Amino acid sequence: MKVKSFIILTFFTMFTGIYTVPLEKTETGFAKNVIILIPDGMSTDGVTLTRWVYNDGKPLNMDEIASGLVRTHNSDTIIADSAPGGTALATGHKTQDKLIGIKPKKAVLYGSDKNDEKDYYSPVASVLELAKSMGKSTGIIATSEIMHATPADFTAHATHRSNYNDITEQQVFQNLDVVFGGGEFFLKAENREDKEDMINVLKENNYKVIKTKKELDQLKNGKVWGLFSSKDIPYDIDRTTEPSLTDMTKKAIELLSKNENGFFLMVEGSKVDWAAHANSPAGLISEIRSFDNAVGAALNFAKNNKDTLVIVVSDHGNGGITIGNQDTTGNYPEIPLENFVSTLRKVTSTEEALSKRIAEKPENTSNLIQKYFGFTPSNEEIQNLKSKSKAADIQKILAEMLNKRSHLGWTTGGHTGEEVVLYVYADDYKNILGGTVQNSDIARYMAKAMAGDLDKLSSELFVPSKDFSNYGITVSTDLSDKNNPKFILTKNNNKYLFFENRNYLETNNKKINFNGVVVYNEEELFIPLNALKLLN
Repeated sequence: MKVKSFIILTFFTMFTGIYTVPLEKTETGFAKNVIILIPDGMSTDGVTLTRWVYNDGKPLNMDEIASGLVRTHNSDTIIADSAPGGTALATGHKTQDKLIGIKPKKAVLYGSDKNDEKDYYSPVASVLELAKSMGKSTGIIATSEIMHATPADFTAHATHRSNYNDITEQQVFQNLDVVFGGGEFFLKAENREDKEDMINVLKENNYKVIKTKKELDQLKNGKVWGLFSSKDIPYDIDRTTEPSLTDMTKKAIELLSKNENGFFLMVEGSKVDWAAHANSPAGLISEIRSFDNAVGAALNFAKNNKDTLVIVVSDHGNGGITIGNQDTTGNYPEIPLENFVSTLRKVTSTEEALSKRIAEKPENTSNLIQKYFGFTPSNEEIQNLKSKSKAADIQKILAEMLNKRSHLGWTTGGHTGEEVVLYVYADDYKNILGGTVQNSDIARYMAKAMAGDLDKLSSELFVPSKDFSNYGITVSTDLSDKNNPKFILTKNNNKYLFFENRNYLETNNKKINFNGVVVYNEEELFIPLNALKLLN
C-alpha cells in the first residue's frame, strides 16, 4: 500500500506539477525576491463571480497557483480586522483588533503565542523590515491611503490603526524605496496634528514625489513616493487618469529589481474590502479583476526570474457574499448562468460613482441607470431612489438592485471568519507552502524563503527602554510637544536626542542616521540596537 501511494504521488507530481509542503519542509533561502499580493477582504464567492462575469468561467491568473487555505482569526477573537490580520501576515504574530505591528495583550486562541502577552504592545519586525536589513529594496502599494491598516502592518508599529500621524511618519522614515497609492492628504502639514510637512521631508531625503500616471510611466530609477490621490484611488472601473494597480505593480517591480540583492514588495488591492462592506457587487468584481491583473504581472516576472516567490492571500473574508440567495432556494439547479451574470456584464460604473451622479441630478435617475447599469429600473425603484437625497443611501439601493437581479446574497456588512485561499508560486514545487495554515505562518514562510530571522531582528530593532541600563544608558522623556515626543538618552555624561517615529538622533548639533525607527507606545520606548551602539 505504501509503495502504491508513493507511485500515485510521484505520478501526480510529475504530470501535474502540483505539490505542496508544510512550512517546516520548505527550503531556507530559496527566494531572492518576494512579492505578496493581498486582496483585502476577498472571499471565495467573490472570486467565482468575477471569473464568471469577466472570464466566462475560464481561470483567473491566481487560479493556477492555488495551494491551500489560511486561517484568519486573531489572538483572541475569530473574526479579524485588517490591522491584526495584516500584522499576522507581516510579522508572524497573531494580535488583537486595531493593533499595527505589535504584540497582543491577550493571546488565547489556537495558533497565537501566549508568551506575547508578557511583552504586550511591544513592536515586532515585519518581513519588509527584514528584507531591508538584508540589503534588499522594499516597496508597498495600495489603492487605499498608503497609511491604511494593511500597508501600515508592513511598515509601522502603533497601538491603533487610526494613528495616521505616527504611521505616516514611520513610513516616511523607514527608508522605503517605492511607495505607490493614495493618501497625500495625510502628509500635508495642514492636515496633521503635528503640523509637519511630510512631503517636504520626503524631498529632503531625496525621494521623487509624483502624482500622475505620466510621471509614473517616465520613472526609470531612484527612490519614489507616488501619491495618486488625496485619499483613496477610485475603484478600477471608475478610474480616469489614475494609474491602475497593475501599472503600479509593474513599475514597482521594474524599479526594485535593479537591486542585485533582491527585493520585497507588498501589493494590496485595498478596495475589494470596501466594496464587500457595502455589499456592492459591481465594485467587488471590478476590484477583484483589477487585482488579478496585478497578480498576472507579478507571475510574469516570477516565471522569468526563477528566484522569485509570489504569494497571494487575503487577510480575512468580508460580506458573506453567496452566488444564490433566498429567492433561489427551490430552483437553484435550474437557473442558467446568464441569470447570474448578464446584468453585471453590462455595468460600467460602481454603485458608489453612480449614486453620486444620481444625487446631483435626481431628475435623470432612469437615464443614468440605463447608461451605466444597462437596464431600465422599475417605477417603484425610481421612486425609491428619488426619495433619498444622500449618495450613501442611493448607493445602498443601487447595490440591492444589482444583487436582486443577479441572485446574490450577503450575510453582513462586516468581516467574516472563514478560511481564505492561499496562492503560492515558487519555481521549485518542493517549496510551495500548502495545506491549511495560520495567517502568521505566511510571514514565517517569507522570512525562511529569504533566509532571515524575524525574532532575531525584532530583538535588534526594538530594544525596550527598561533594558537601556544594560548599555550604561539612562533616559528621560520630553513631552512638552505632545505630538512630537523627544527622548534624551545619556551615556558617560554625553546627551543624545531621539525623536518618536524617526530614524536619526542628534548630538552636539550633529544628525546621525540609523537603521529602523524609534517607537513609543505611550508606556515603553523602543530604539534600535544599532542606534544605541552609536552612543559613546
